[in-house]
Amino acid sequence: MGNRLSFIILLTVALTLVMCDVSNDKIEDDGHLIKKKTPSECNLPNELKTEIASYSSTVEKIINAAVNGSFKGVTYQELTLFVDTFGNRIAGSQNLENAIDYMINKSIADGLDNVHGEDVQVPHWVRGFESATLVEPHNSSLSILGLGGSIGTSPEGILAEVLVVKTFDDLQSKAEQAKDKIVVYNEDFVSYGSAVIYRSNGAIEASKVGAVASLIRSISPFSLNTPHTGMQSYAENVTKIPGAAITIEDAHFLQRLQDEGKTIKILLKMEAQTLPDTTSRNVVAEIEGTEHPEKVVIVSGHIDSWDVGNGAMDDGGGLFISWGALALLKSLGLTAKRTVRAIFWTAEELGFVGAYQYATDHANETDNFIFMMESDNGTFNPIGLQYNAGTTGGCIIQEVMKLLAPINATGTQQSPSVGSDIEIWTSEGVPGGSLDTENDKYYWYHHSNADTLEAESTDYLDKNTALWASVAYVLADLSIDFPRETT
Repeated sequence: MGNRLSFIILLTVALTLVMCDVSNDKIEDDGHLIKKKTPSECNLPNELKTEIASYSSTVEKIINAAVNGSFKGVTYQELTLFVDTFGNRIAGSQNLENAIDYMINKSIADGLDNVHGEDVQVPHWVRGFESATLVEPHNSSLSILGLGGSIGTSPEGILAEVLVVKTFDDLQSKAEQAKDKIVVYNEDFVSYGSAVIYRSNGAIEASKVGAVASLIRSISPFSLNTPHTGMQSYAENVTKIPGAAITIEDAHFLQRLQDEGKTIKILLKMEAQTLPDTTSRNVVAEIEGTEHPEKVVIVSGHIDSWDVGNGAMDDGGGLFISWGALALLKSLGLTAKRTVRAIFWTAEELGFVGAYQYATDHANETDNFIFMMESDNGTFNPIGLQYNAGTTGGCIIQEVMKLLAPINATGTQQSPSVGSDIEIWTSEGVPGGSLDTENDKYYWYHHSNADTLEAESTDYLDKNTALWASVAYVLADLSIDFPRETT
């Protein structure tokens, strides 16, 4: 599992860097730059446009229930109860498995169809105690978070001088100075996609030049002394060294000390370890279709989180608007011609493990995946839908999103990546979509202790639930299957 996950992480990072070599511009999905495209001219048949427009009263019913009626505040209330009860939910933890049991039982109680869990073998990384202490030029504590998959130190820790670098090229130019030192990457945050390579590969590159540990400036544009964790990788035939994230403030502080010519020493202690794989589960719930139940529109979010904060934003919001979409449709008695399926992915944070297992287990069903949706980039105020589809599919999405005018969420944007889990399918031509929200503060909270319920808004969750339910229902109920085309 370890080598496979390292490959997945390295591949994701490689794709990220390729996609970041563009001028335009939109906050990224997790590791992917959203490239703006001008919509092609649409020439849908009038009959199809009229059919989509005929759903306006149904969508208005969904919106009214979510924003003003019986379902108002429900998504936020349920998310609140969930995170207060289970806290953070890292893969391998009992917290996660208890949360999975809860969502299965809840979905059954809500009257959803075919509710079940599907087993997945997942990594089990444990953080343990960790600390970083500046011992020279003076004594003070540094806030750190070990990176996922990192090894630990000896109980005595690592006491070493520090070398601060800005880039991998900078490290190579100072390779002779790096031996037996703790390398600190004070990389600039231009975008998540351009900075995350230092989290993923920082320990590898530092080890190659003889460093004993790697510390990265947290991958975020903003900090209140909050370190941000995330997955890192190791490479074959390269000595594994511990890796952790420090705050933006401390990265700048250490840079200043070095620039002032001071000797810097840090004592790093980490108990991190990787235990044997454990069994987790993806959760599946449905509203079975009336005419073509074998054909499926999927809404999804991941149920696991990092072991800091309580995962309310990443990805509690996405999880609960996906549950909420089905619960809302069920409460309104709306059943589409095709099945609407919710999937709550496990172990997304440790390498999309649940999604890969689902792809393996359901490989013979892919032709029936009509449209796949994932919310994993924040549930802030919605402005529309990002989509990965061809010209005709994009035109259908534009017509569907016009129905969301009552909540001012009519925007559409074609994107090469609409979700880290569902990219397994969208990269092979299955059409997909993700929320487009006012998420400029997403990386303020991402993978940190600040990822709590305070990052969520009950009004925004209502609107996102309405959008998710509306799009899923209309696409599942149309007289035609959503088209698959070359994008």
